[in-house]
Amino acid sequence: MTPALRRYQVMSIVVGTMLLIFCAFIILRHGFGVAPKVEMVVAQIHGIVYMIYLVTVAQVVLQKKPGFGRVILMVVSGIIPFLAFFVERRTIQELASSGSVEPVTTSGS
Repeated sequence: MTPALRRYQVMSIVVGTMLLIFCAFIILRHGFGVAPKVEMVVAQIHGIVYMIYLVTVAQVVLQKKPGFGRVILMVVSGIIPFLAFFVERRTIQELASSGSVEPVTTSGS
C-alpha cells in the first residue's frame, strides 16, 4: 500500500468518526436541547478534518487516477454518515490491488 493510500485510509476513518460524533451532538441539541456550544465546536473540528481529508483524496486521485464515480464517492463520503467506512474499505481494496483502476486509452481507427 502506498503512503498516499495509507493517509487516505487513516483520514477516512477519522473524518467518518468525527461525522458520527457530530451527528450525535446534533441529535442531543435538537432532540433534547443539550450541548449547543459543544455541537458548534465539533462541527468546526469536523470541517477542518474534512479539509485535510480532501487533501488526502486529491493525493490519491493524482497518484492512482481512479474513475470519476470513485472520486465523487470519496469526496461525498466525508459528509454522509457511515459512508466513509464503506467507501474507504472498497477504495483501498480496489486501488491497492490493481495499482490503477482504469488504464488510459486513446480512441483510434
